[in-house]
Order: sequence, then C-alpha cells, then structure tokens
Amino acid sequence: MSTLAHTMMTAARSADSGLAGPGEIDRYPYAETPGVDRVPAPAWEGHEQDLGRVGRRAAGSRGRGLHGQLVQQLGQMIVSGDLGADRPLVPEEIGQRFEVSRTVVRESLRVLEAKGLVSARPNVGTRVRPVSDWNLLDPDIIEWRAFGPQRDDQRRELTELRWTIEPLAARLAAGHGRDELQQRLTDMVEIMGHALGQGDALTFSRADSEFHSLLIQLAGNRMLEHLSGIVSAALQVSGGPLTGCDRPGEASLGHHGRIADAIAAADGAAAETAMRQLLTVHPDVERVVPAPREH
Repeated sequence: MSTLAHTMMTAARSADSGLAGPGEIDRYPYAETPGVDRVPAPAWEGHEQDLGRVGRRAAGSRGRGLHGQLVQQLGQMIVSGDLGADRPLVPEEIGQRFEVSRTVVRESLRVLEAKGLVSARPNVGTRVRPVSDWNLLDPDIIEWRAFGPQRDDQRRELTELRWTIEPLAARLAAGHGRDELQQRLTDMVEIMGHALGQGDALTFSRADSEFHSLLIQLAGNRMLEHLSGIVSAALQVSGGPLTGCDRPGEASLGHHGRIADAIAAADGAAAETAMRQLLTVHPDVERVVPAPREH
C-alpha cells in the first residue's frame, strides 16, 4: 500500500472514531445528526427542546461551536419549511429561545443572509426569503435539501447537473499535461482499490470525492473549477452518508481507473465516455439520462 493510501485510510478511521482528521470538513446529514432534535414547528414558544443546551453538548463532536450549530439549525428549519417565506426572525427571540448571545445570533443571521435564506432591511427587520432567492448551489443548502423533505428533488437535480459538468470536465482534463495532478488522480484510484478490498466505505468515499475534485482542476476551466464544491456536495449526499457516486464496488472502481488512464493518454473522447459510464452506474442517473451508446 502506498504512503498516501495509508494516510487517507488512517485519517478516515480516526474521523469515524470521533477524532477530526487534518483538513476535515464537518458535514452532518439533517436526519442523522446525533444529539440534536429537530424543532418541528415554526413558533419559538411552547417547545421543550433547547438548542442552546443541546448545541453545547454536540459541539465537541461536531467541531462547529454554537455559531455553526445555530446556522445549521436555522438553515434546516428554513429549508424544510418549518420557517416559511416572509416569516420575521427577531434576534432577541432567537437568542432567548436557543440561549445564545446576541453576537452568535447576529453572525449566524449574516451567514444565512449570504446564502440567500434571509434578508435584513432597516425598519423591516430580518425575514425568511422565498426559495427563488436561495443560493441553491451553496454546499450547505444542497446538504439541507438533500436530507430534508426536498431530498428526492435535490438528488435528481444534482444528478442532472453532474451529468452536464463532469463528462465535459473529463474531456478537457485529457488535454492538459499536469503530471502532478494526473499522478494524484491515479493515486486516488489506488486508494479506492485498497479501501474496497478492506470494506472501508469511508476511505473509498473520501478518495472518490478527491478524484472528482482533481479531475475538475485538471480541466483547466476556472468556471468549471468554481463548481467543484457542488460536485463534492453531490458526492456527500448521492448514495448515503458514507458513499460517493456509487456504493463501493468493482464496477465503480473500474470506471474510475478507465477515466484516469484515458486522461493520462490524452484521449478526451475515451475519458468523456468513461465518465458517462461511471455516472450511469448510479441508480439515480438511470432515471434521468440514457445509458451511453456503444461505438
């Protein structure tokens, strides 16, 4: 096993045991966040749940602190429809309800405003914005939708978007001779193979995500590169919390290997075809796009 493969697999096992790995991005599915109860109704009053105390208990394992906890909770409530469009959000009420400081509330609302979920105007206050105003390409909103009531629509839309982005990225990547990135692409396939052999779904998923991010970097198109976060978010939610574009299997591994080989050989058409075949492996794709033609 290569040193890189060993490092990734060790980091994955550490994260699985609750220890943060280097550079790890904390992502926690809406329905599976341990220790945090979803508030089912839009009114602050009359509920026994207390996000302030729950958030403090969960902050150690999630690594996001009260600010991140509040952004997560309010964001989920807005995206799920618990807090409907045009609902006023009074900072003082939020602070009292969740037992957090004004600073935490203010910073959390600023984050939500940047995502297009709320707006703050003089003499009007802070209100929830309609879905047409949301930044639907924001990775957090992608995750919240994917694990909320809109999960089916979100996963279908992500699948359709990936079908548009990644075959093109694979074709373009084959025309760029960036040896260090190409080698790392091959390394990710090796890591996925080791992980598959050991039944390590978490390491497989992380190497899968890195593979697709590297491929978009190799494309040499800055606008496509700007969309790499969308692909990463899609991989986080497409097959479940621990899987990427497909559940770990020989078919998925083989398609990744063929993509890497085609890119190394500067064969853009073969790289594009292999990517389409990889995406079609996923059952969500089969419902919205046809299988690639055999030439």
